[in-house]
Amino acid sequence: MFSITVRDHIMIAHSFRGAVFGPAQRLHGATFLVDATFRREQLDDDNIVVDIGLATQELGAVVSELNYRNLDNEPDFAGINTSTEFLAKVIADRLAERIEKGALGEGAKGLAGLTVSLHESHVAWASYERAL
Repeated sequence: MFSITVRDHIMIAHSFRGAVFGPAQRLHGATFLVDATFRREQLDDDNIVVDIGLATQELGAVVSELNYRNLDNEPDFAGINTSTEFLAKVIADRLAERIEKGALGEGAKGLAGLTVSLHESHVAWASYERAL
């Protein structure tokens, strides 16, 4: 399996419900490094996984929808604990929608999967992996 990874970041605010979250139940900020890894079994006719420039552009577009937002105030997330794991899935699904609509070009039709990882720090991160 071949893969490429592109990177961006987001800065958000949010709070959690539930004793398991301790002090994170209060409103707090988080900065995440966001990695999107695109996978395919065979390289395309140009010997690439996908256009890395387009992949970077589309990841940037997806994370810009979340950047500098208080997720507690976003209608899409009403009543939801926006955990790192949950946000990784949101970003992966939004990227997948863009891929399906052709935002990464014809070559992206051969993609087999996508993994989005959100790094909370240099020692902790969460990922969501999905088929395309």
